[in-house]
Order: sequence, then structure tokens, then C-alpha cells
Amino acid sequence: MGGFGAWLQVAAAFVLYFNTWGVINMYGVFQTFYQSNLLEHQSASNISWVGSIQAFLIFLGGAVVGPFFDLGYLRLLLSLGTFSTCFGMMMTSICKTYWQFVLAQGVTVGIGFGCLFLPSVAIVSQYFTTKKAIAFGIVSTGGSIGGVLYPIIFRQLQPQIGFGWTVRTIAFIILVTQLVPLLGMRLRTPSSTKRHDFLDLTAFKSKPYLLFCIATFFGFMGIYVTFFYIQLFALEKTAINANLASYLLPIINAASTIGRLIPNFFADKTGPLNIQVPFAFILAVLCFGWIGIKSTAGSIVFCLLYGFFAGSFVSLPGVTIISLSPNLATIGIQLGMSFLIAGLGLLVGEPIAGAILRGHGGWIGLQVWCGVLLGLSGIFSLAARIAKVGTKWGAKA
Repeated sequence: MGGFGAWLQVAAAFVLYFNTWGVINMYGVFQTFYQSNLLEHQSASNISWVGSIQAFLIFLGGAVVGPFFDLGYLRLLLSLGTFSTCFGMMMTSICKTYWQFVLAQGVTVGIGFGCLFLPSVAIVSQYFTTKKAIAFGIVSTGGSIGGVLYPIIFRQLQPQIGFGWTVRTIAFIILVTQLVPLLGMRLRTPSSTKRHDFLDLTAFKSKPYLLFCIATFFGFMGIYVTFFYIQLFALEKTAINANLASYLLPIINAASTIGRLIPNFFADKTGPLNIQVPFAFILAVLCFGWIGIKSTAGSIVFCLLYGFFAGSFVSLPGVTIISLSPNLATIGIQLGMSFLIAGLGLLVGEPIAGAILRGHGGWIGLQVWCGVLLGLSGIFSLAARIAKVGTKWGAKA
């Protein structure tokens, strides 16, 4: 498969990633800003709940909307998702108290993301076979590029026009760019399924699918800890100036753009699990190495390396699940269940990290927490690979 129509879907899905994961990937900027300004009396753990709820709902939404995608309601999902996202951002711009931020930025924006995210993954699977991983890689770069541009927009505009109008500007950008998927995204074939199920528990009888779902639970519990806290870490533990610290998150996201393309190109040839497994262990090692970083240069190098490997790590689960669930008629349900499991990990990972940070664990406890979780993700990913193809390293998985 391929052609102009297929690549148009890639462009539309790219925009969906740009406006969902791109905003989630910038939450570290909000985390730092809230702690020093609007929500300075709230703990780091409490503030991180806003971003965690938002990120959890992108996955929970996938579980809820999956059957509706399978039934052909793509246009409705895109319309509802765009409205909820833009409305939630507009409401965030006028928030004053903690619970207002939770409801507007966490819940309302998160619900919008949930409607938009699953179509961005599922639609590409209908148009590609041999180049599926690289197509997903290109789509997922939308999340990293959004994670570069949105923090810079916030950094440049907030001192000049204030928090409210900066967030409204981001909402307007989302609204305009959403015209691409609203006008260009199309189901390849009408759905043949009449199922209204939200769960297909028989999928868990497949050991590779079950083990990989567990791997994503631990992986997403740990992977975004760095995104949320790297700027705050640099300000507290290194001599970096505040202006440069604000660019650490864009550096991670810029590096992750490359990480979503090059490894995904090889994933089409080797199989996604053969990339996912070593990258999970490398990320775990990097998190333990983070403990020793004391300088500005070290922080930048860490962000570049972490971003590269994290880019592939977060972009491959969708295509991996599809490779383990070949029945495209119910791919929405299969993806939705796996997203829900990953979302549960993402929901609690960052608040726990924040509690560790301000408790007795400090920064070392947070870094060890992150490293252990990613190591567990690597172990279960390896187990999934072995369950699928055995112990032969050269086998495609």
C-alpha cells in the first residue's frame, strides 16, 4: 500500500500527534512555571497530577473510543476531540486555583486528547503494510516537534503577554492546525465489525500481547518522569542559567525526533520488539547515570541521549501491538486496551516521583525510581519477544 492518499493520512496523523503528545511533552514547562508562580503553594506531586491526568486520559480515551473507531465514527471523534482540547486550553488560560487547573487542563484537555490519539495510530495501520514502522515514526515526530515548538512559544510569549494570552495562543494554533486531519483524514474501508465491546479479554490469552502490555505499564510509568522534572532538576542541582534551563525540554524533544525516525526505519526490517528491548535497557542505564550529572554540559548531553532513545521507545508500542494483534477489524479495541494499561502507569508515575522528590528520596530517589521502571519495561519486553519468536536473536519480532 502507499500513494498520495496514504501519505496524506500520515500528515493528518502527524498533526494529531503534534497537538496531543506535543502538548503533553511540554508539560515540564507548566510544571516549573506553576511551582514558581500560579501554584507555588502546591507540592510538586500535586502539580504533576494535572499533567498525569491529562496523559492518562489520552490512553483511557483510546480504550473508550476504540470501538467507535471500529464502527466508523472517525469524523465525530475528530470533531469532539478538537472542540474539547481547544475549550480546555481556553479555560486553562483563566484558571486561578489548583482544582480549576485539574478540571480544565487535566480533565477537559485530556478528554480531547483521548478522542484524537487513537485515530492517529489506527488510521495508519489501514494504509501501510511493509513500511508501517517508519510511517508510525514519521507520525510520532509530530509529538516531539510539538514538544520543541510549544515550550519555545510559551517561553517567548509568557513574559510579554502573560500566561493567559500565551495559553490562548497555543489553543488557537491547535484549532487552526486541526483543519488538516478534519479535512484530510479518511477511513480506508468501511468497518465490517458490528461489535460494541470496549474490551476483548481473549487477547490476553496471547502471551506476547499480555507481556508487552505489562512492559508498557512500567515503561510509561517511568519514561515521562524526566520530561516533567528535567528543567526543575537543572535549576536546583546545576549552575545552569534559567534561560538555558527552559530549553532542556525542547532539546529532549528535538533529539527524540531523530529517535522516532532512524530506529523506526530499521524496525521495519528487524521487527519493533528487537528495537524496543535494547532501548528500554539503555534508557534505564541513562536514568541511573543521571544521578552523576552536576554540570550544564552534562545536562545537555543527557537530554540529547535520553531524547533520542525515548523517541523510539514511545513511538513503537502502537506498531508493536498491531504486530501482535493482526485482526484489523478490531484493532481499535486491541489498541485501546493496551493504551489503557500504559495510561494507568503514566497516571501514577510522575506524582509518585514528585512525592519521592519532596520526601526522603530526593533527586537520587526520583532518578532510581525512573531507572528501575524502565529496566522492568525492558525485562517484560524481552519476555514478550521470547514468547513470540524464541531466543534466536536474528528472528524478526
